[in-house]
Amino acid sequence: MSTAREPAVGKGSGISPLPPRQSLTEDVYESIKALIMDDVIPPEGRLSIDQLARDLRVSSTPVREALVRLESESLVRKEPLRGYSTTPLLTADQLEDLFEFRGLIEPWSAARAAQRIDDAGLAVLWTELDSVTAVPAGDDYAAYRELAAQDERFHQLIAELSGNGEVVHAFTRTHCHLRLFRLRYTTDQGRATLAEHRAIAEAITARDPEAAHAAMTTHLDLARARLSEHRP
Repeated sequence: MSTAREPAVGKGSGISPLPPRQSLTEDVYESIKALIMDDVIPPEGRLSIDQLARDLRVSSTPVREALVRLESESLVRKEPLRGYSTTPLLTADQLEDLFEFRGLIEPWSAARAAQRIDDAGLAVLWTELDSVTAVPAGDDYAAYRELAAQDERFHQLIAELSGNGEVVHAFTRTHCHLRLFRLRYTTDQGRATLAEHRAIAEAITARDPEAAHAAMTTHLDLARARLSEHRP
């Protein structure tokens, strides 16, 4: 049985303590998530609540709350008698399974959204699309966090516009965006993602189900190829 690696936290870890903020729990959550996404705490690395609290200069309470949230997002796991550790990266087979699942529901959702969309839905769609227009300059999580969040919101919105609550639930529970962005991000991927999202939105705006289905299928196929190419 493999032994989980120890996280790069503690003296000399490069982790800066958090400044005083009102939303302390949110800050702790984002800080620990960034450490995971940037591999400062590696896949299957142990997470010490006490050590993280010391490094971030907070009490253990917001650290515990952050870890519970990260567990719900499949970024950490809790094992009896062992505590928390980061989850492994997706394997090649898991990556294929996830994209196969997305290929079944997301093109359908886009086509259905094109059939059902009204003016209010279009306004929401384009507001979301325009919420991020610039490609991040860096390749660390701090640089692309906004794009990762927008990517998740955009795909979630397409599922919601389909009008099928079961599809929304199935998509949400995969937490696929955090798991996929964790595999690695590059500036070229960000530029392509924004362009492909716009093509999907344009097809839905045209109320063309076939074009929307095709645009989403193309986006997923290209995203899978990009991630497969840049896997660590």
